[in-house]
Amino acid sequence: MAKRQIRKSDVKELNEKISFLDYEISKKQKVEVLDEKIVLVDGVPCFFYYKRRISPTLHFLNKYPSSLSSVVVDMGAVKFVVNGADIMRPGILSCEEFIEDDLVVIVDEKNKKPLSVGIALFDSETVMDEDSGKVISNIHYVGDDTWNTK
Repeated sequence: MAKRQIRKSDVKELNEKISFLDYEISKKQKVEVLDEKIVLVDGVPCFFYYKRRISPTLHFLNKYPSSLSSVVVDMGAVKFVVNGADIMRPGILSCEEFIEDDLVVIVDEKNKKPLSVGIALFDSETVMDEDSGKVISNIHYVGDDTWNTK
């Protein structure tokens, strides 16, 4: 695993990329990139790249849960979501507003804990109007390689 610290000047560019999260990395924080895919902030995996797009990790979302729109799934869907399955419409109970291609966080109905990060295949209104089918593509979940990064 190749780890490199990024320059202070590159932190500004990174902050521009994550501005949609209403979060800013300070110049005092240690920022490293692991395998050109995972961004560590003070040793914690906070962001990752998925198809040239930056996304917050579940570690970040546990600390800043309102950074992304949330989608609430029933407890029956949890075991599938944390095993990497895409999110199907029947398992969704409710969701906050989002548009197609937005990053969303999937949370369980009981604890409201982040289970996965996904990309919306439709806008929130269409998702709730559907009866069946895949509506969110799962890109990061509890127990995957990004989650297990030390």
